[in-house]
Order: sequence, then C-alpha cells, then structure tokens
Amino acid sequence: MSRLDDHVTLRGHRVPVGAYLDGRWTTTDAAFAVINPSDADPLAEVAECGPAEALRGLDAAAASQEAWRSVPPRQRAELFHHAHSLMLERVDAFTDVMVLESGKPRAEAEGEFGLSAGFFRWYAEQIAHLHGTYSDATTGGYRVVTTHQPVGPSFLVTPWNFPLLMAARKAGAALAAGCTVLMKSAKETPLTAALFTQVLHDAGFPAGVVNLVHTTDSAAVSEAVLPDPRLRKISFTGSTGVGSTLLSAAARNIVNSSMELGGDGPFVVLDDADIEHAVEQAVACKFRNAGQACVAANRIILHRDIAEEFTERFVERAEALRVGDGFDGVDVGPIITQSQLERVGALVTRFVEAGAEVLTGGRELDAKGFFYEPTVLRVSGRGGEFCNEELFAPVAALYTVDSAEEAVDFANDTRYGLASYVFTRDLNAAFAISERLDFGMVGINRGIMADPAAAFGGIKESGLGREGGHEGIYEFLEPKYLAITVDEKRVMNR
Repeated sequence: MSRLDDHVTLRGHRVPVGAYLDGRWTTTDAAFAVINPSDADPLAEVAECGPAEALRGLDAAAASQEAWRSVPPRQRAELFHHAHSLMLERVDAFTDVMVLESGKPRAEAEGEFGLSAGFFRWYAEQIAHLHGTYSDATTGGYRVVTTHQPVGPSFLVTPWNFPLLMAARKAGAALAAGCTVLMKSAKETPLTAALFTQVLHDAGFPAGVVNLVHTTDSAAVSEAVLPDPRLRKISFTGSTGVGSTLLSAAARNIVNSSMELGGDGPFVVLDDADIEHAVEQAVACKFRNAGQACVAANRIILHRDIAEEFTERFVERAEALRVGDGFDGVDVGPIITQSQLERVGALVTRFVEAGAEVLTGGRELDAKGFFYEPTVLRVSGRGGEFCNEELFAPVAALYTVDSAEEAVDFANDTRYGLASYVFTRDLNAAFAISERLDFGMVGINRGIMADPAAAFGGIKESGLGREGGHEGIYEFLEPKYLAITVDEKRVMNR
C-alpha cells in the first residue's frame, strides 16, 4: 500500500481516497481506515466526511439539477455508454479492490462486476424510452396527457456487501432519469464506490451531477441532508431498523423514498424436487458472499420425504467449501468485521441452546482475519423467534415440514417479504405456491435471480419500491398530468 497525493495504490491500481464534490476530489481534515477482513490489516485511509461535506455535495447536486434534467436523452445515454466502456476497461481494478475491502472471493467479485456493468448498460438503453400516455378525457372536450419528470436531487445510501452493484444500480437509475445524486458509501467499502465515481468523472458527467462522501457517522450525514427541502429522494439499501429510522426522517419533508431492507428468505424444497439441483442452488444461495446477502436462503424448508437425502448432500457440499482469502481461489471469504464475526458466533450459540443440531461447522477459524466455518444446523420445529432473524452469515438452518401447505405457512410466518424460493418439478405447484408466497420475488428452481431487466425489491418490512427493470428508473421520476383543452368545433369552423 502506498499513498500518492489523494490516491492509494492497491495491487497496482490507483484509487481515490477523497470525497468527490462538485466535480473535484477533495480531502478533509480527518480520515478513517479501511480494513481488509481477510487479515485485519488496514488497506488505506479515506476522507472522513461529516454534515458540512454532505451539504456541499447537496449544494452541488441542487445547483446542477436543472441543467442535468435538460440534457437530451441521447446525449445523456452517450455519457452512460462511455462510462460503461470505461468500466469494462477497469475490470481488474474493480474486482481486486472488491476482494480487498469486502473479502469476497475473486470469482464472486467478477460476477458482481459483470452484473453491475449489465445494470448500467440497461439504464443507458432505457434513457431514450421513457414514455407517457395520451387519451381522451372521460367527459370529452379535453385530452389527458401524462408525462414524467425527474424527482430531483437524490441521496443514495449503499451497503458494503455488494458495493459496486448497489452503486451502479442506484446511480444508474437516478442519473438515467435526470436526477443529480449525492452518494454515501459504506464505511467498510468506500474504495469501490470511489472507483465507480472516478469512472463517471472520466466519462464526462458534468460537475455537480455526481457527488460522493465517505463517513463513519452515517446518522450525522443523513440528519444533515434529509431535512433540507432541496433533497427530493432517498434510496437506501440496508437493515430494516436503519431503513425505518430514515423513513421517519424523510417523512418530515415528505421525501420520496425507496428502501431495500432485510430479508428472511425461505428456500422451499418439495418432495418431487430435483434434489441434486436444489442442493446446488441452495449452496450458492446460502454461502455466496459468506451468507452476507439480503436475498440469501435464510430458512431452508424441506419436505420430510426428501429431507434426509437433501441434508446429507447439502452437508457434504458445505464441508467441501474452501474458506480463505479471496485471492486464493476459495469458495467462501471472511465475515466483514470482527464485531460481525462475534455476532455470528453468538447466533449459532442461541440456536444450539434452543435445541438445534450442528451438522457441520459451528466455529471460528484460527486465522488472522474474520473467518467462520460454513455451518449447517438442523432445527427441530420452528424454533424460537430468532429463527426468523436475518442470519447474514455462512450459517444454514434446515427445517422439516410434512406438506406443501405447511411449507407455505411457515415461509410466510415472517415480518419480511423480500426473496423466496421454491423447488419442484410440478409446474402447477410452482405457480400455485409462488402466488401464495408473500414476498416481492420468487425464484422457481433457481437460487440466484438478480437481472437488469427484473424489478428487484420486497414487501412488508423488506422495503418500498423496486430497483432494476423499467420500474427502477420510474422510481426516480414523478408522473405529471396535463389537461389540455381541445375545442374541435372552433378549429373546424375556421
């Protein structure tokens, strides 16, 4: 690691470490360390921002809003395409930095990069295809025209577990809609956000349109910008608790809000499922990013007739997963922080005390970083209330049910409603169960379902709004109704 002006050099890649405000990288009076979770060593120090820097970013975004919304769609799309090309040229920088600061295996970082670039290209392709409607009024005499306009300056709060995907998905939609943005990175992964912002700068996005701050005091930054009447949108991905707090703050000025919050993903395997395929998908859905994903399989619900076979194969696959530094060709990386690692250990202890059986794993690894063994628990009954908590860890909890009806009832017995999954060979069962699952998304015979063309999001305490698909851009647009008088007789009698 070496410092060079306002950059740090990591594995040969120059990464900005300042805040990006009004088209310029700038330093601040304080800094905080970014820690590599694979060895607990510091990677870099980045600018510590507070309310003053956040408001400077909002100043720039507000001042640039009118000009940015007026940029013709084709011209705005060209900026996107240029940025997309630059992203592809810098794939190694993005993937290396994601491995370093988030700990995920490089193969997963490459997958995240590909999906992120795909989202950004999707938004570029939609910019010129944002349409309204035209119709006759029900009583005649005038026309009903509905158009759309940008919401306005937007505050984008991204999480650490998918640092590039969330930045590209949120900023891509906002910028495509004609909104200027103030982005706040996660303190664990600010360097990936900086690389993404540098791409937008180099692509020629005008000064003030994109702004980025880093902070260890997210509450102070949010409390500074949310009451400001110039802010018209917040898009947040993170915990339900923090999301609820932000919604309360946003309510004061009725700020348009999108929230992608916690999950309790039920992974239902019926008695007629392809077991080998279900096991393969469950491993991917559970242990990707060390289980630190809001759409991870949180409760694996098995029909009793196939439970033993599934469990045997699943445990075998879990025991074969290699754990370690993401650059070593491993399957599972570290937990993001020491405090999160301690939380995982405490969670497993609670399960065991409630009667769960540890089938494999259940221990921290004796290593310098924050590693926990891939763990499989067999839980009797439905367990305690904590069984519906978001595990957010490489810990799989297996439950057994006697029927599809019981599986659906158990799956819906949660305050969350983000992702759910069902595995069956019966198309009729797949549709019938999917329609009854009280979740925003259902994966049928697949455990990974993020796609640029799909509307990603949940219901209940899992959030508001959608990201991706056509809906993703319209989250940053407000419909406007124009009532236009049309006097046909006067015109025709000329």
